[in-house]
Amino acid sequence: MLHSNRIKRLMTNLRSVELKAFVPARDFAASLAFYRALGFAVNWEDGNLAYLHHDQCSFLLQNFYVRELAENLMLHLLVEDVDSWWSQLQADGFFDRHPVAQGLQDQPWSMRDFVLLDPSGVLWRIGQNLD
Repeated sequence: MLHSNRIKRLMTNLRSVELKAFVPARDFAASLAFYRALGFAVNWEDGNLAYLHHDQCSFLLQNFYVRELAENLMLHLLVEDVDSWWSQLQADGFFDRHPVAQGLQDQPWSMRDFVLLDPSGVLWRIGQNLD
């Protein structure tokens, strides 16, 4: 009986804490520079893996590349004010160094966003929900 009570207690906490994607990098240094310019902080990096975050959002950049994986990976960063993001990236000259795949626009799925491709071909949608 004691054993089954312990198992029940162990199984009652099924809370998730975090989910991170492993993002491939064809050129690790170029990808790190891209994400830093985008506004992500690098908390840890060892040349093969880096932990990047912006506020409460994070991912792992890996020094590993398979073209089919990178070109079929899409990530979505939900922000509070996408127009501020767009304006800040313009002011920083980000778009001069990293072309936009799709400019800022309202989408039929009630979102305003823009689309970037990282140096490895990973597609990023940065957007906010519309009321």
